[in-house]
Parts: sequence; C-alpha cells; structure tokens
Amino acid sequence: MATPLEVGILALVAVAAGTVDAIGGGGGLLTVPALLAVGLPPQLALGTNKGQSVFGSTAALVSFARAGLVSWRRVRWTMPLAFVGAALGATLVLRLRPEVLRPLVLGLLVVAATFLVFARPTEGTGVVTGRAQGLAGLLALGVGVYDGFFGPGTGTLLVVGFAAVLALPLRLASAEAKAVNAASNLAAMLIFAARGAVLWYVALPMAIGQLLGGWLGAHLVIRGGDRVVRLVVLAVVVALVLKLGSDSLRG
Repeated sequence: MATPLEVGILALVAVAAGTVDAIGGGGGLLTVPALLAVGLPPQLALGTNKGQSVFGSTAALVSFARAGLVSWRRVRWTMPLAFVGAALGATLVLRLRPEVLRPLVLGLLVVAATFLVFARPTEGTGVVTGRAQGLAGLLALGVGVYDGFFGPGTGTLLVVGFAAVLALPLRLASAEAKAVNAASNLAAMLIFAARGAVLWYVALPMAIGQLLGGWLGAHLVIRGGDRVVRLVVLAVVVALVLKLGSDSLRG
C-alpha cells in the first residue's frame, strides 16, 4: 500500500509525533492523519498507529524512569489497570461507534484547558494519600478503555488528570502519564496485531522515529520542567478541540 518514499516520510512524522506525545500527549494527531493520507483504511491506520506508538511511549518511560520521575510504587497498579482497560476498549471498538465519544471528549478537553490555565503550580513530590492513589487507578482504567476504544487525547487527559488527582507538578504528571500510556498502547497493539490490523513494514520504520522522538520529548521535559509541559499540553488541547469539533460538524 505505502511506497518506500511514503514510509520514509511517515518515519519522519513519527519523530515529531513521539516528541510531542512524550511531553503532553497528542502524537496521534500527526500519525493517524498521515497514515490515512497514504491510503491505509481506517482500521489498518489505527492498528498500525498503535504498532508504532508503543515504541515512543516506552522510550519516554525509560528516560523518565532513569531521571527518577516515575513512582514505581504507584505505576505498578496503574499500568496493569490501563492494560486491561485498553484491551477492553480495543475489543469494544468493533461493536460500537467511537464517534459517540466526541462530545464527551470535547467537554473533557475544555475542562483540561481551564485547569491548565488557572491551576497554581505545585512543587509536590508525588507522595499522596491512599484515596488519591485509588482515584489514579480508576483514572488509568477509564482512560485505558478510552485509549483502546477511541484514543485522541489520551496522553493529554492523563497528564491533566494525574496533575489534578495526585497534586503533581506537570513534569511528574507527564512521567506518570507515559507509564500508563505505554501499557495501554501495548494492550491495544496486541489486540490489533492478533487481528492482522498492523502493517509492520510501515510500523517498524515509524517505530524508529518514535524511539528518537520519545527520548527527545522526555529530555525536554526533564530539562524544561513544567513550563514545557504546560505549553505543549495547551497546544495539543487546542488542536484536539479543533479537530474533533471539525469532525463532528462534518458528521
């Protein structure tokens, strides 16, 4: 389907997508339209996107972990919950229309943008109550289902959700989000791959770009801190609102 030249261009797109996604989510805004543009049917585009994006989220997670920004005590619960949720969501996508989620997601994104604009910066260390950790687990499960079922804005919702629920600085929330997103991407990828919906000759070259982008994005967060995350997340939220709103108007 895709020519060698198109695959090369897709790999370059994956570098940019991996960078953005590692910081504040939203990499799929670049990769999914690019995959559709080279002629892939929607199901193959979604499956191939998961096949390559799991590499970027994993690369970012490794970088965050090496920098000491990941709370393994917490993600040992949130990652499995996200994995189960995404597997369920990827299964549901064959039975329900993902478009029904657009109005809900638009509302959540507006709330996320409002939080980012008005929330006061925090210097919390990630030490939270048991109740907050329980809410983080529910968030991971719910967003995991959403990621497997629909997907746009998963990383963004996780960053804002963890910042709000756990009272984390945005740089720590970004690291927590990437751990959960890596698990949900893996689960969805396995479901799609089992059904032959991943074109590996496209996904693997893009995965190389994702590895580079994931590493780069994570290091931008580590060096730039909350300011970098806030700017990227706000930009992604605006882009998502515009895209989903446009899709809704087109029916």
